[in-house]
Amino acid sequence: MEKVIIIGSGPAGWTAAMYAARAALSPLVIEGNFTQENQERGTLPMGQLALTTEVENFPGFPPGDITGYLASAVPASRKEMLAPHDPELNGVSGPELVELIRAQAVHFGTRVVTDDVADVDFTSKPFKLIGAGGNTYETQTVIIATGASANYLGLESEGRFKNRGVSACAVCDGALPRFRNKPVAVIGGGDSAVEEAEYLTKFASKVYLIHRRDQLRASKVVAKRAMGNPKIEILWNRVPKEFLGNDKDGITGIQVSSTVGAADLTVDVSGVFVAIGHTPNTGFLRGKIGLTEKGFVARPVPFRSNTSVQGVFTAGDVADDYYRQANTAAASGCMAAIDTERYLAALE
Repeated sequence: MEKVIIIGSGPAGWTAAMYAARAALSPLVIEGNFTQENQERGTLPMGQLALTTEVENFPGFPPGDITGYLASAVPASRKEMLAPHDPELNGVSGPELVELIRAQAVHFGTRVVTDDVADVDFTSKPFKLIGAGGNTYETQTVIIATGASANYLGLESEGRFKNRGVSACAVCDGALPRFRNKPVAVIGGGDSAVEEAEYLTKFASKVYLIHRRDQLRASKVVAKRAMGNPKIEILWNRVPKEFLGNDKDGITGIQVSSTVGAADLTVDVSGVFVAIGHTPNTGFLRGKIGLTEKGFVARPVPFRSNTSVQGVFTAGDVADDYYRQANTAAASGCMAAIDTERYLAALE
């Protein structure tokens, strides 16, 4: 039986693992599987950082060439999965950052299992976690750090063209020939949408940023940068109505309606990137633990990582519908590990 199992492998999960390992709890991380189903759901291992090209605001990573550091800190078997480091980054790439945190956790004794948790039993001790392949894991405590997945609009035409011009990840798909030197569109107005629009200007000839309001929700710095980019055109007060295309070419355009009574508008694009928020990955927890109205793991004790089940703790975006930052996720992973350690100490 394990002392602590951590479900999830983003910055929250690996930080929790690092702290738990240094506390001699010998944590086991169930990191998820690299499957087609997980890719389509947006629940691949390593969390949202795996889909982030540049992280400027994580402490300890100012601009500079960290190629040598990555070579020495990340195991060779993991380094092969990373793209070559770009020395012009204003920090570190998302995949690089999460690999470094993972390596740090493993260095202190964290063990890793590549599996998906399909079901849980929190009704009695020890807790039981059931893997997608049928494996059962027993543990005294659990830290839930499964993150959140990208949302889609739900239009029928959007579903028809998924992976044929419709994407929720500019970092994953933006460099594909389908989008190079062609106009594309991004749906949304928050930080993620604006950052994806900026990233796409590296490849696309033009980027339309479609937002339902008359001002962006993104932070002032990010919004100002986008509005000053000559390759980005913001379509204010517009919402997608129909994704246009055909079987041969995939997406060829998008029809948008007005939120203020103007006529519909059709924009010719070769791709549409949807960036309208995320849904917590808590499907396997419904009916097993307290959740909020939005489906996030509920935290009944203010400023703590406790959940509705004693001995089960949470960290990261799976419980955070407000900040959703790598920094806050990592910090909450630290908190969850400390709460877990003290809970186990009290039991002993």
